[in-house]
Amino acid sequence: MKAKLVAALALSAATLASAQERTLRIQVPFATGGGTDILTRIVAPRLAERLGQAVIVENRPGAGGAIAARYTAAAAPDGQTVMMGTISEIAINPSVNPKIGYDIWKDFALIGSVAYTPMTVVVHPSVPAHNVKELIALARAKPGSLNYGSAGTGSGAHMGAELFRYLTKVDIAHVPYKGVGPAVADTVAGQVQMTFTTVPSVVNFVRNGQLRSLGVASAQRAPQMPEVPTFIEAGVPDYLMDYWYCLVAPAATPKDMQTRLNGAVREVMRMPEVAASLDKMGLLPLSMTGEEFAAYVRKENERWAAVVKAAGIQPD
Repeated sequence: MKAKLVAALALSAATLASAQERTLRIQVPFATGGGTDILTRIVAPRLAERLGQAVIVENRPGAGGAIAARYTAAAAPDGQTVMMGTISEIAINPSVNPKIGYDIWKDFALIGSVAYTPMTVVVHPSVPAHNVKELIALARAKPGSLNYGSAGTGSGAHMGAELFRYLTKVDIAHVPYKGVGPAVADTVAGQVQMTFTTVPSVVNFVRNGQLRSLGVASAQRAPQMPEVPTFIEAGVPDYLMDYWYCLVAPAATPKDMQTRLNGAVREVMRMPEVAASLDKMGLLPLSMTGEEFAAYVRKENERWAAVVKAAGIQPD
């Protein structure tokens, strides 16, 4: 018995040491400064505590999130490479570009959902529009003269703008970037006139007057910007869009590792300090098992495929 106990303790110590020596690498599909990057850097250190191993964040921006998605799909399925995916790479890009270079259902294991936030439209203070109705009127009066920044073709920011364009029948010009961070920065600088993005990406700029938010794409106003009306209030009732975040891994990642990661992330998202950080940003936890999240993704795929087809969106 003593020998068995010693052997078990040695095995446990070896397993712990092995876990501590390994490093979980979370791929972020956009540049630093955007909502995805901010969320990942809140989650990463707490995830390290739960997993008992190092966790680092690696930004791989470009192609509307496809570069990071391809990298993750091709990584070793050892549970040490995951991606903080978003609605962009998981639900939208495949419909925009059938040659995107990855297949959601063949190349990824959907670990689970993480959080969500409503989309908002922000404009530079020089834009002579102080609400959604004025923005629509301005765009109709000067077709093609207003431009908007996005995180790239097929990104959530791009599709948020295209859904708005489709619903309101306005002509606005697309300026793609490698992430929402650079797009927001250029909007603040006046290089582009507006951006459709997430509340976390712009809430601080709105608060200090560097950007003006005209509407949020949710059923209720965002608590972080209570003065900003919803698109429903502004007369565009069908403009509803939640931007969600999730963890995905290479498809062949062992099921027990997927379950462990899902459990750890859900624990992190229940931590009071994490909830407080998310609340300040305008994010809400979105807790689902892998199976529940897969069903959710299928519905989102269908929804955005219909939008892409109706709006006639083509890859750049």
